[in-house]
Amino acid sequence: MALKSIRPLTPGQRLLVRNSQTHLAENNPEKSLTGFRHCAKGRNNNGRVTSRRRGGGHKKLYRQIDFRRARIDIPATVLTLEYDPNRSAHIALIQYQDGEKSYILAPDGLKVGDTVVSTNKTVDKFDVGQSLPLKNIAPATFIHAIEMAPGAGAQIARSAGIYAQLLGLEGDRAIIKMPSGEQRYLNAECRATVGIVSNLDHHNQSLGKAGRNRWLGKRPRVRGMVMNPVDHPNGGGQGKSKGGGGRQHPRSPWGQLAKGFPTRAKAKASNDQIIVRRNGKKTKKA
Repeated sequence: MALKSIRPLTPGQRLLVRNSQTHLAENNPEKSLTGFRHCAKGRNNNGRVTSRRRGGGHKKLYRQIDFRRARIDIPATVLTLEYDPNRSAHIALIQYQDGEKSYILAPDGLKVGDTVVSTNKTVDKFDVGQSLPLKNIAPATFIHAIEMAPGAGAQIARSAGIYAQLLGLEGDRAIIKMPSGEQRYLNAECRATVGIVSNLDHHNQSLGKAGRNRWLGKRPRVRGMVMNPVDHPNGGGQGKSKGGGGRQHPRSPWGQLAKGFPTRAKAKASNDQIIVRRNGKKTKKA
C-alpha cells in the first residue's frame, strides 16, 4: 500500500500525505451490519467532561465487527475490503456458506475472494485471517485480535499495522509479546487471528491541516504553560516561564503529577500475569 502526496493547490494540501486506498470498495457498507452509536464527546453520564479534547467530527455509521469469531469450522469468503471511519484498520466483509455476512478486521495480505475460517482444530498451515485458540498456534507466529478471556471477544492488537507474537506455551497458559513490548501470560483457550492488522502505513500519513483533525472528532490541545494560574498549576509567569511562577513538576489541571512514577495500579488483578514490562524490566515473579 503506497503513500501519495497531493499536489498543493490549496494551503491545506501542502503537507498532506494520504494512504492510497484504491484496493478498497466504495464507501457503501452492508446495511444490516451498521447502526447508530452514541458519541459521548468525552462526557460521562452526568454530562461532565472526563476526557478532554474530544467532540465534533463528521457523522459516521458504526460497523458491527465480529470480534468473537464464534462460527466454528464454517468457511467464509471475503466479498470486499472496506474503509471504516470508526477505526484505523480496514475491515473485510465476509460471507459464510449459509449466506450470513459479517465484518472482521482485515489482516495485511487478505484479498477479495480469499477464504477465512474459525476453527478449534490443529492445522498444518497458518493462513492470514484464520482464527484459532492460542494453544493451536505455532510459536513465533504474528497474531492480532486477541482475547483476554475465552469467549470475551478480541481486545488486544486491533489497530492498524499492529501485531503481537506468540512466544510459547506453558501448560494451560500462553506467553504473548504485546505490541508495546510487554510479555505476559494469557489463557491458552483465548482465540487470536493469524496475521498483522491491515493499513500498515497509517502512522506515516500527514493530515496536512488542523481542520482534518476536527473532522476526526479531535479538538485542540492547549498547553498548561500558556494558561493562567487560575486554570492550570503550570500557568502564569512573566513571559515564557517553565512551571508557572515556581519550578514545580509538570502536572494535570487538578494537580496530579505527570512524571517520575508509573500510573498502573499496584493492586491490579492482572499484575501477576506480566513477565516483562514494556520498559524491558522483568517483574519479581518472572
